[in-house]
Amino acid sequence: QVQLVESGGGSVQAGDSLRLSCATSGRSPSRAFLSWFRQAPGKERTFVATISRSGHIPYFTDSVKGRFTISRDNAKNIMYLQMDNLKPEDTALYSCAATLAPFDLGKYEEASWYDYWGQGTQVTVSS
Repeated sequence: QVQLVESGGGSVQAGDSLRLSCATSGRSPSRAFLSWFRQAPGKERTFVATISRSGHIPYFTDSVKGRFTISRDNAKNIMYLQMDNLKPEDTALYSCAATLAPFDLGKYEEASWYDYWGQGTQVTVSS
């Protein structure tokens, strides 16, 4: 079992920044493959960003490239999502997800691949 708790969401203006945190605990959290997903009202949950277990290799969905950065501190078992130049279309419930499965380049963007989820943190961006 891996437990995930997100924090850092809020209501901001377009162009502002937020930093989301995902605290992990439980079974070998530093070995978990971690990602961020988001779900806007009335839409499906979609992949946002992920980072390798070592914390050195990030991947992003195209719509956030150049605006979001992702990092993880394995000593503290926390993953971060720094979101800059936020846009109204970034409004969503942001959740972190984890799996202990071996990395699969063809699956990391699929929500169904992940075994553990946090409760989410709401991000609202107004224009």
